[in-house]
Amino acid sequence: MPALNDTKLQPAVFLLTGIPGQEDVHVWISIPFCLTYVTSILGNSLILFIIKSDPSLHEPMYIFLSMLAITDLGLSISTMPTILGIFWFNSREISHDACFAQLFFIHSFTLTESAVLLFMAFDRFVAICNPLRYASILTPPRIAKMGLVSLLRGMVVIFPLPILLKQYRYCHANILSHSFCLHQEVMTMACSDIRVNIIYGFFITMSSVGLDFLLIILSYVMILKTVLSNASKAARFKALNTCVSHFCIVLLSYVPGIGLAVIYRFVKSSSPLLKNILGNVSWLISPLMNPIVYSVKTKAIRARIGRVFIK
Repeated sequence: MPALNDTKLQPAVFLLTGIPGQEDVHVWISIPFCLTYVTSILGNSLILFIIKSDPSLHEPMYIFLSMLAITDLGLSISTMPTILGIFWFNSREISHDACFAQLFFIHSFTLTESAVLLFMAFDRFVAICNPLRYASILTPPRIAKMGLVSLLRGMVVIFPLPILLKQYRYCHANILSHSFCLHQEVMTMACSDIRVNIIYGFFITMSSVGLDFLLIILSYVMILKTVLSNASKAARFKALNTCVSHFCIVLLSYVPGIGLAVIYRFVKSSSPLLKNILGNVSWLISPLMNPIVYSVKTKAIRARIGRVFIK
């Protein structure tokens, strides 16, 4: 009898949410979402193709850019099935195991992307502040190790989260605020003691994403300091133009995700629409904007794309 009661208490699935209050027009809303995915996947795939096919682009900066494109593809593929399933087929149900698997990949790719953005900032820091040692510092074996470490960090650090979530009973409301599963929300659905998840999740946010963000800011501050003190007026303008655009991408990647983490941990009641928008900006818009901005601002990539389409 107790087993039957537990079965009744525990919902078999979670219910995902499209855009709260806009359910009647989900089919029309799906159009910009679909265009976002198509543009993101094609843009990042094009960058990978160009860098792989052009030996002159086998430089540290472009290798890091290809790493970023791979993580963006991973993020897009991780969120796309459930988002388009909701908007096209009103398929809101997702099993616990599928939800835990999805949040594992989303958060793993997010941490990996954070590390890659840090590597890209470090690459520009070395190139501008210590150009004579650039080739000796960023060697191909070292770059390969950096990429492997970023991937392993994302997977190893996130792996305990779905394992912990799977041990809990879920007897609260099972309606999620997003079109995909995120750890910070799924854990609140449990009626078990989730203090371990709260503490560990906050530790991950501060020690990885938060630390990466601070180091990226420090790198750009050092770059600007070097450029403004030594470079000519034209070089200053070029460096400022590049740094500002890249830093805007960094803000777009970090601020919504950190804001969402703060809301779930410290704000007791908040608008589901606000959480939904922050989630979409963080995990949908960032993979879309990265290939656009880095391609437009990188002359070699821009020229190579032009030659591809002219042919």
